[in-house]
Amino acid sequence: MSAADVLPVLLVVCKGLLTVVGIACLLSGIDDCFIDLCFAAMACCRLTAPHIASEQELLGAAEQPIAVMVPAWDESAVIGRMVGNFLKSVTYSNYHVFVGTYPNDPATQREVDAVTKSFANVHRVVCPNNGPTCKSDCLNWIYQAILDFERQTSTTFSMFVIHDAEDVPHPLSFKLFSALIPRHDMVQLPVLCLPTKWHWFTAGHYLDEFADGHVREVPVRQWLSGSIPAAGVGCAFSRRALRLLAADSENQVFSLDSLTEDYEIGMRLRAYGLSQIFVNMALERPGTQRGFFSGRLRHAPTRECIGTWEYFPARFPQAVRQKSRWIVGITMQGWTGLGWRGDVWTKYALFRDRKGLVTNQVVMAGYVAVAFVVAVWIATSLVPDAYRYPPMVESGSWLWYVMWMNGFLMLERLVLRSFCVRRLYGWPQALLAVPRQVWSNVVNFTATARAIRLFARHLITGRPIAWDKTGHVFPSEGELRRRAELRAA
Repeated sequence: MSAADVLPVLLVVCKGLLTVVGIACLLSGIDDCFIDLCFAAMACCRLTAPHIASEQELLGAAEQPIAVMVPAWDESAVIGRMVGNFLKSVTYSNYHVFVGTYPNDPATQREVDAVTKSFANVHRVVCPNNGPTCKSDCLNWIYQAILDFERQTSTTFSMFVIHDAEDVPHPLSFKLFSALIPRHDMVQLPVLCLPTKWHWFTAGHYLDEFADGHVREVPVRQWLSGSIPAAGVGCAFSRRALRLLAADSENQVFSLDSLTEDYEIGMRLRAYGLSQIFVNMALERPGTQRGFFSGRLRHAPTRECIGTWEYFPARFPQAVRQKSRWIVGITMQGWTGLGWRGDVWTKYALFRDRKGLVTNQVVMAGYVAVAFVVAVWIATSLVPDAYRYPPMVESGSWLWYVMWMNGFLMLERLVLRSFCVRRLYGWPQALLAVPRQVWSNVVNFTATARAIRLFARHLITGRPIAWDKTGHVFPSEGELRRRAELRAA
């Protein structure tokens, strides 16, 4: 078969692919538009704007005893600096840090021991099994070690806070937890990406996704369903919450059947009727800003979000490994473990969590189809005598209207995503969010394909999916000092 015979067949296949992609993107776009309309309604009612608190108000909050849980497998490069920064920067005194380690990870144990020698409120926990097991297993053993510590010292912790080995918590985050618990049984703060070089699109796409999720998606989800997924970091639980979870699952607070142990906890707590809240709170500080056109300095107060900051992977393979683990835990293991229980809004939230299994693949198929059409158009344009094929999408056809609607919905999504990024990071990052959207789709497609392969292998062989963690990066002393100086200015 000659190339002239193959090309018409490929064009027919491509048109069919465009039809499938167009319909799928339209349905997904309408779904996203509904969330955006809810966000707009909340904004009109001033339900989405960060609550501006005074620093004095938070500093005056009474301190309750807090147990900080930090799971650490192969974290020798960052765990010492993370805990050290934690102890220096957090404006709180009534807390203890419990770091979970493994018998076959002596390097991490040595780093933790170096800190425990200087600080009596830092404790090393050694899990009984060699690592890596899973984050849930590590957290469960940390929880048991905390209970043992309470029995030995007659201490009673009022709340439990989870952090990872690369986290940079806001200095007042513990004060905020103490002000909200036990009125609420789960408190989740925003998780935000520390900005990196502008051309590092892999790290930057995390910045866009978390800004969009924690400015728009999670508040709307809380408004509609009354339940939120815990992010696994920057999250606090009341003592009552963890005791109920432990009693309901043979003392296993965190599910061993999921790579994203935090995801389903919100739904489990909601079944008990316990209150949970996502807190988007900011402090207003005096500051100056140079005018974009005039160049003059003007008074411009800044808003400092109280959340958990961290560096996300900057390399493509690391990002794919991390996000494939999230996809397995949230969409596949979550589907297996949670099913479709709950009211209509909870089911809708679960649908949004799981639709990426399809949409992440469909978007990439659309890229391939469009690239093929463009290549054929360029080739025929460069050869005057080439055969002119009829247009893939005829003007006025139903598919033509579908494509126009998809273009409008895509533009609306990009504008709103850029708005969410601007709220937290300013205009330069907001403008970069537009080209980073394409790279985000590439990362998500690759991660979804890998997640499907991992889960299929698990179903076929029965082999458990191990803690496929990524390497972590912690800010340098200079970066931490500059953040502290900006906060104090």
